[in-house]
Amino acid sequence: SSPTVRFANGKLQRPDSLRFTVYRSQDTAHPRKKHRRILVSETERLCYVGHNFGSEVMKCNSLCRYFVGVLDKNSGQMEVYNAEIFNMQPLLSDNPLPDDTKDYQTKSYREKMDLCIEAFGTSKQKRALSSRRMNAVGTDIVSTAVTKAAANVIDAKGVTALVQDVAQDDVQNISAFLPPCHEDADSPEHVYKFEDILSPAEYEALRVPAAALASITTEELAKKAEERSHCSFVLEELKFLPTDEKSRDHKARCLWFLDTLIKFSRLKVIKKKHPMGPECPHIISRKLMKNFSSLTYNDGSIQNLISASMKAKITAYVIALALHINNFQTDLTVLQNDMKLSETRILDIAKALRLRVSKAKGGPGLEDEHNHKLGTLSLPLPSQKAPEGQRKRRKMN
Repeated sequence: SSPTVRFANGKLQRPDSLRFTVYRSQDTAHPRKKHRRILVSETERLCYVGHNFGSEVMKCNSLCRYFVGVLDKNSGQMEVYNAEIFNMQPLLSDNPLPDDTKDYQTKSYREKMDLCIEAFGTSKQKRALSSRRMNAVGTDIVSTAVTKAAANVIDAKGVTALVQDVAQDDVQNISAFLPPCHEDADSPEHVYKFEDILSPAEYEALRVPAAALASITTEELAKKAEERSHCSFVLEELKFLPTDEKSRDHKARCLWFLDTLIKFSRLKVIKKKHPMGPECPHIISRKLMKNFSSLTYNDGSIQNLISASMKAKITAYVIALALHINNFQTDLTVLQNDMKLSETRILDIAKALRLRVSKAKGGPGLEDEHNHKLGTLSLPLPSQKAPEGQRKRRKMN
């Protein structure tokens, strides 16, 4: 097609004196890019550039067709050619098209790609390039500023005080996911109150689903152990249900809720309205979704997921409930295996709960029964310390 030009800033006084240069895209295999052209013209005062692509292209080229007629005065016949209008914009630059290619050869691959995007990139690529350049900050400047700021803080506060602040931050971060701790309690059962784990209404709602556990027989328990329909902690505790009806019902409700918490912690993205099934009471489902999952925005919709922090919170509540079940001494290794955690992680959470950790022998039939960690809640409570892994990772010299 024949290029036809119009100048954005007015009419030329001597249009015959202009010379134009056309640059074509070399990507001839691409269905759209092979038609891209850049038209360049230079006057005594300004340079002009026009494109047939990008944000500055004239909309009229896509709405209708243009033609240029060439009349032969001798024969009186006219030949008609396809035409394309270029809107010539003044280019305010000292050297828009340098003839010397040495400067181009010394540019990095990234700089060459940026030049290509400026010339032939899509609108999205050009916006990304502009955004990257606007957000670019000199690395040396940032490094110098951070180093100077850190030196000022260390000089003003001292290394020892900073280490103590970091340790205190670690304690506060993990404490946000723990059950309410009553440090002034006069007995272990009041340190983490049962009502803070299960409200009276929630506890009452567990009566129906926990009835099957309260009345379980030896044969049914053996079948559940074979099917692994419950976690190891629950299967082991079901062997020692009290004979007293009230105590048996209480322990069954606690075990049912603990098993549900552990199963809930294994989910990643929660897609169902009732993720634990129809047998789970509505008030318990609402508690799980509200207290033990995080909201996230993904693919245009809001989803619930079990983040790392929420899994730590679930672990803390599972340990607290296990303490109430086992007279405030529980096997942390069994819970660790059920929740698929590392030993360091569950010990950090246990220490944040102010438990005393000791070595013990696990029950018969349990994995690694000769090397178990036992968590005990006793008064007075030990002082709260930062998790070992966090303190080592963030240690300052």
